[in-house]
Amino acid sequence: MGDDFDCHSCKDSLLGKKYILRESNQYCTKCYDNLYSNTCEDCKKLIGSDCKDLSYKDLHWHEQCFKCAKCGHSLAEKPFSTKDDSLLCMECYSDEYSSKCFTCKKTIMPGSRKVEYKGNIWHEACFVCEHCRQSIGTRTFITKENNNYCVSCYEKQFAHSCSSCKKPIMTGGVSYHDRPWHRKCLLCTGCKMQLAGNRFTSRDDFPYCLDCFTKLYTKKCVACSQAIAGLGTSKYISFENCQWHNNCFKCKNCASSLVCSGFLSKHGEIFCPECGRDV
Repeated sequence: MGDDFDCHSCKDSLLGKKYILRESNQYCTKCYDNLYSNTCEDCKKLIGSDCKDLSYKDLHWHEQCFKCAKCGHSLAEKPFSTKDDSLLCMECYSDEYSSKCFTCKKTIMPGSRKVEYKGNIWHEACFVCEHCRQSIGTRTFITKENNNYCVSCYEKQFAHSCSSCKKPIMTGGVSYHDRPWHRKCLLCTGCKMQLAGNRFTSRDDFPYCLDCFTKLYTKKCVACSQAIAGLGTSKYISFENCQWHNNCFKCKNCASSLVCSGFLSKHGEIFCPECGRDV
């Protein structure tokens, strides 16, 4: 073969020697390594043609140098991650950087099922009801004093029963006469209007809106037949089981006001003393 089978770089004969082809040119192993081999990121030595070259993001390692920066175990053919340009096996990466379960304090491995709530993280199996210890999973739950409860246990342990419908009050309850109510269940006895957030009063322990209470129980003015409303805030005159608004308490004949004045009552009507003498 002569010159036709020499090293493309050093021109030494390759007859009987190991050689490497690159772009149709043959090289002895020494020239090939000097010209084309990569430098190992770990030991900084050339990765010769007789070694396996492992690469990641344009960086290269000997197979025996491709290992976890923390535990030193080989990463060849194993999943790994990087942090600050260091290679880490998944166990070391998780121990160092992954979240810890709020309950068991152990690492939550990447890809495993977890629950996040108010800045805390749990293994799915560790996120359990404080009372029954059953996994909550994706079910609705309620938090009380930093403990989580399934709805059933919360109702049994803490929820008050509505005085009207007898069902548990989970949120938005109101208290009336020291008894708990759902807001939607606290209704006027008369018209059934919701009373929560509105002014109301009661009679014989039954709640009434002001309109119904006025219609049903408030005194009526003898003169105008209208209710003397105001639940104690309106001024009125009372005489012989009859009541008048202050501005309605006037002489039947001359219509002069009788408030703070003498008057006469005849045939169910009131008169000023002067008109009363003529009746």
